[in-house]
Parts: sequence; structure tokens; C-alpha cells
Amino acid sequence: MGSGIIHKNLFQVLYLFLSVSLTFNFIDADSQATSGNSSVQDSTKRSFLKLNDNSGIPWERQSNSPLFLNNPSNVKSTVIYNSDKNEYVVYERVGTIDIRTPVHMTPDEFRKYEFERSMREYWESRLNGDQTGFRSSLIPQIEVQGEAFDKIFGSNTINIVPQGSAELIFGINISKTQNPTLSEKLRTIPTFDFKEKIQMNVTGTIGDKMKLSINYNTDAMFDFENKTKLQYGGKEDEIIKKIEAGDVTLPLSGTLITGSYSLFGLKTELQFGKLTVTTILSQQKGQSSVVDVKGGAQLTNYEITADQYEANKNFFLSQYFRDVYDAALKNLPVVSSGVNVQRIEVWVTNKTSRFEDGSNRNIVAFMDLAENAGHIYNKVPAFQQKPGAKPYPDNGVNNLYDQLTGPYAGIRSIDQVTNVFNSLYPGFQIGRDFEKIENARKLDDREFTFNQQLGYISLNTALNSDEVLAVAYEYTLNGEVFKVGEFSTDGITAPQALVLKLLKGTSLSPRVPTWKLMMKNIYSLGSGRLDSKDFVLNVLYQDDKTGNSINYIPEGALSEKILLGMMGLDNLNSQGDRQPDGVFDFIDGITVNTATGKIIFPVIEPFGSNLKRQISDPALAAKYVFQELYDSTQTVARQMAEKNKFKIGGQFTSASGSEIRLNATNIPRGAVKVTAGGVPLTENTDYTVDYNMGTVRIINQALIQSQTPIQVSLENNQFYGFQTKSLVGTHLEYRFSNNSES
Repeated sequence: MGSGIIHKNLFQVLYLFLSVSLTFNFIDADSQATSGNSSVQDSTKRSFLKLNDNSGIPWERQSNSPLFLNNPSNVKSTVIYNSDKNEYVVYERVGTIDIRTPVHMTPDEFRKYEFERSMREYWESRLNGDQTGFRSSLIPQIEVQGEAFDKIFGSNTINIVPQGSAELIFGINISKTQNPTLSEKLRTIPTFDFKEKIQMNVTGTIGDKMKLSINYNTDAMFDFENKTKLQYGGKEDEIIKKIEAGDVTLPLSGTLITGSYSLFGLKTELQFGKLTVTTILSQQKGQSSVVDVKGGAQLTNYEITADQYEANKNFFLSQYFRDVYDAALKNLPVVSSGVNVQRIEVWVTNKTSRFEDGSNRNIVAFMDLAENAGHIYNKVPAFQQKPGAKPYPDNGVNNLYDQLTGPYAGIRSIDQVTNVFNSLYPGFQIGRDFEKIENARKLDDREFTFNQQLGYISLNTALNSDEVLAVAYEYTLNGEVFKVGEFSTDGITAPQALVLKLLKGTSLSPRVPTWKLMMKNIYSLGSGRLDSKDFVLNVLYQDDKTGNSINYIPEGALSEKILLGMMGLDNLNSQGDRQPDGVFDFIDGITVNTATGKIIFPVIEPFGSNLKRQISDPALAAKYVFQELYDSTQTVARQMAEKNKFKIGGQFTSASGSEIRLNATNIPRGAVKVTAGGVPLTENTDYTVDYNMGTVRIINQALIQSQTPIQVSLENNQFYGFQTKSLVGTHLEYRFSNNSES
């Protein structure tokens, strides 16, 4: 209270200082005015210099600003009743000296004054929280009469305590544009700006049994941070033990069926003797998951469906490399392609604001560039394969490069490319046969990787549907050097356009040959760096008859072969000999990319043409082969429920340590359960949990050193608002005695 008086006094001193300063400025300005206005100036000065002070009449003090100083402690107000005149006299004195004229009041005036003063002091004490039992509460306790209310709610008192703040900001923004082409009315545009901020916390009780809790904040980052809960709790001998509405939880003591901590709905708990019945009817706001750890190394289970291949990230450099891919990996771990890509430049549509010398060039990319006769899509006679040319990708394998880069072709000027093709080669279509890009961006070496032996590139970031991908590369095969496209260092100066090989255009569809250049046999585990230790991978099929995932085709001769071997992922044993052992062949750079956490199938279409070659029965092939995955877009393939039943599942390990990442944030408190070898651990004794960051730290080092398997089960809210699930159920618990488990 003392600090409040100091602040109040400081405000008044500042107010008086500003008043005196403004007065002096006002006098200075008036001294320069004409003498004809001297009378007006004098009256204005007198009124401005006047310091308002109450006249001693008590009720006039009510209109004073809170910025004014309080009276000093030696100023005393006394009231004396004059019985002769039947009046009350109010004196304000310092010692025995009157500092103001005494005020005389009739008995009615004095009673009115005392009543208003008492009411004012009462409400001020309530607002300041000075009275016990009313601190920070604007709503007084309510007493409800009647025995029925007392029996239902336990007492007759209703107490609501609101806390928080509400802020409303209103503003206007006026923008003026000095544009002579616009009319005067359109040059000035006013806009209103409204901002509201509410932070509210309401707690209340209705009797002794019902409790209300509301937490609402407009600045909350997630919807689940705003909680509402209404709870009714019965007495020990009542049937109704508890009724909850709003944010509820259903923790279960068993491990076979776990409960939930993120629910919104209705929960009832009834008691019938030794039987407790808990019923829930709610919407689930969290998703359960389990993380396994052994010896400090985190074991993560994964499951990927066949339609989740990496789209728009991995591309063959030519149709030739796609044709020889399966044959080159037939004799793993030996790659028998004979190809060695030595140089490569990758160009994409420039979506950034960076324009640097050497990294931005005009390009013209062609789908048929360096393709042999079997893959030339446009049948322009001048572009056909040269007689006697080798079928390997090269600028000279067909006539397209020579025809378009001749001295009179005109494609070096990026603004003339479309006119050239419309006049000379009307069959050429932009977006399909070629693409022209102004200021295309050359990717840095850190933005992609390429396989030198198999002839494909992998981008770090997937391309958008409207982005173009083109390359120029040079490789050796059988001692000869072959070149495709033009490098930025070939002496073709800007702004002349470079001629490149088109890998992806703006019109990428299954009807265009470049669709086959996009690889659909690479899957990302989202794990980061992979380690062969404890790595497990299985190819599974969802069997509708049993409802289980199996690792073989349940019909025909293939029922005795596992899918892992049929997909070319099991050809070697643990010593590297060509003897299948039923375990995934972990070969870095061939079947797995350890740096990026990707699985690579050694066949082009593992669930399509590859599977069809191994099924001799056409009827079974039509039933199980998922060829639509490669002949249709990813969206269309995902709708083929009768074929989309293949999965890739297993587990991988992360680096060892005492900290376990849960891959979730904003976890509800109490929703993390940790067990070691099936034995529940104690929070803050064996482990600690950071619920905001989603990490568990094992503080009992004996668990890590003993290599005890640790399992963490949790529930997170990160998908709340995107996925809606309902939870309805009943839990029965019968306790035979207080000394036995339920």
C-alpha cells in the first residue's frame, strides 16, 4: 500500500511540474501579443496559474483527481456537534490552528455525508483487497436458502472468482498515394484497425461439491491451451462419486489397455458398493505413441506404406539409366553398370530473390535431348537418331542438339525461343517437349547428391509442381567420354541461353516420358543418419482374411518366398556371401543412404512390374500387383484401396544417451509413462520429463549401464484440430478389500 502512495504522489508532483511549465510558456507567448488583448491575457493567466484546492467542504473532495497529494499527517479533521444550533461543524486544523473555514451542516446533511463516505470507503477496500475473504473478487459470495440446494451441492454458498484482463485497441490508418492517375477520393484510403486481447481465468464453487474452472487466452498458440472444466464430486457414501464435463482424463492402472489424458467431453464415476463404474463420452485430442530405448540408444519403430515414396526429389539423368538400373544391381554387392558420372550441373526455377553471377542463367531444356531412338518422343524428322550412333546418352546421339544450336537456330535469345519453334517445329510444345527459364538457378553441391554409377540425382528439397529441373552432365563408359547438355563454363556467355537436358517440366504427368524419370522406389524414414546396428526392415502385405501384416503373398507358389527377397533386398548373408538369410541387405549407397535415412529398392518398380515377373499366374498378378503406383499419380494410387496393401516396417536406433526424444511437443502433464523391463519407473526419481519440449531424461544411470530395455508411452496434442477421434467406453473396477489390488 505504501508503494501505491509513493507512485500516486510522484504522479501528482509530475502533474504540478507540467502545469507550472505550461504556465510559464503561456506567459512567455502572451508577452509578445498586442496590448489590445491585455485584459483577456490577464484573466487567462490568473485562471491558468490558479491551483485548485478544496474549500474544506467534505463532499467536494470526491471530485479530486487521484493524482493529487493526500493531506499531510498533521492535518486533522474533527466534527463537533453544536447542540444550541442543532448542527455539525467540521474543522480542519493543524494543531490548534484552523487552516480552512469551518463547515456547518444540518443533521440531515451530515447523515447523508457519512453514508456516502462509508459506502465509498467500503467499496474502495473491497477493490483494493483489504477485506479478508474478498481479495481480488468483484462478485460477492451468494447464499442460497433452502435445504434442497444444501443436500445437492453440500452447502448453500456460491463463490465465483474471476481474474484476468481485457484490452481493446482501436485505431485508424490513413494511407495517401500521390498518384496523378488516381482520383482525389482514391488517393486517400482510411482503414480501421481493431485488436482485442482477452486473458481470463475463472474459478468458482457451487456448494462444496461442484467446481468450475475456465482458462481462456486469445494469445494462446494452440487451441488445447484453453481449458474448461466443470466437476461435481459426491461424498464418500454417495453413488455419484464424480461427474466431469469439459477437459477430462481417463487414466487406467493396467498396461494392456492404457488410458487417455487429452479428452474433451463427459465423464461419470459411479460407485455401487465395492464396484466402481467409470464411463466416458468424449472427443480425443491426443495421439498415443510408444518409444523404446535400450542401453541409452533410442529404438524407433517405423511403418511406411508403398504409396509414400519420395515424390519430386529423385530423378534419373536419362531414360537409358532407367533401362539398365535393374540389370546393374542384379549381382549385388557389385554394381555392373560401367558408368562413372564425373561432372554435373543442376538447374531449377529460381524462386528466390538471389541473382548472382554464374549461378543464374537463361536456359532452354529439351526432353528428347541425348535420347536414343527408342525414347525420342517428338517425331520431328530432323531430330531422329543419327545412323550408327551408340545408344548411350550424348548430345550427338540424335540430331536435336545440332539442329537447335546451329548459327541460324535463334534459341540462344530466350525471348525468341517460342517464335522459333512455332515457325520451324510446330509440333513442339512448351511444358512438354521443352522449357525455357529466365534466370534459372544453379544448385549448390550441398543441395543435391548424385550416384555416379547408377546415373540419378537426389535433391534435398522436393520440387513444386510448377518448378522445372534440368541438368548438364559428363560421364565415362567403356573408356569413352559422353556429354549431355551444356555447362556454364563452356564459353557460352550470358545472356545467351544454355541448352540442357529436361528432367521435369511444369506438365509432369504419366502421359509424358519424363514421368518415368522420377524415381518411385526410394522411401525416407525421417530418421536422419542411419546405423546398421539393430536396423530391421521388412516388406509386409496386409492380409484381409487374417487382418494381420504378413511378409509373403498368401496365395500361389510365392507363399513360400518372403517379400524381402522378391524385392531384391535379401541376396546376401551377414558375411556378404550371395546366400539369402531373411535379413535386409544393408549396403550404403545401394539399398540404403545412411546420411539421409533413405531406403532404396534395387528394382525400378518393386510392387509393380518386378512383382508381376515373379508371379506366373495372371489371375494372381492382377490381384496383387500394384502397377497403378507407377502408372498413375501418387494421389490416384492412394485411392486404390484393394491394391494399396504393401508396407515397409521395422526399427532403427539413434545415438546413445540419457535423453530420449519423444518427437512431440506440448505433452499434457501426467501423459508420459516410463517402464524399465516392464516395471513402472517413478518420475523425478528415475527420470524427468520436459512436457513442453517433449524429452525424457533418465537420471537413474543404473538403468542405462545395465542395458535394461526402457519403454516410454505418451500422448501428445500436436495433431489436435487436424484429426478428430471419439472415445466412448466404460471401465469397471471391483475392489475386494482395501488391502488388495483391483
